[in-house]
Amino acid sequence: MSVSALHFYERQGLIRSRRTSGNQRRYDRSILRRVAVIRAAQRAGIPLATVATAFDALPQDGVPDQEDWQRLSGVWRQEIEQRIAQLEHLRDRLGGCIGCGCLSLASCGFVNPNDDAGRRGIPSTLLEP
Repeated sequence: MSVSALHFYERQGLIRSRRTSGNQRRYDRSILRRVAVIRAAQRAGIPLATVATAFDALPQDGVPDQEDWQRLSGVWRQEIEQRIAQLEHLRDRLGGCIGCGCLSLASCGFVNPNDDAGRRGIPSTLLEP
């Protein structure tokens, strides 16, 4: 892990360090465990703001226990499953859109999803300059 990443996480309030007499940063084992969770969350596409919110519920001093991590991962699992469902839906609609080729802002459900203005009879040209 790069030093700049650790410094960034520290500036974001996700981790903290203590300084030696030589002004070097040192991280407790619990902080290193948090870094591992941050990296896993990033690989799963979990935003750092979500990680920070989750960390706020964990003990600040000492090592979080297995129950803490299980609760945290359960929340993220739901978020990941929702994201997977959204991506699958997008993938399925994308193929139809490419096949159609219209890319019409007036009627395309892919480019212009949930066109509330269109349903009320207001043309999508309102978005044009």
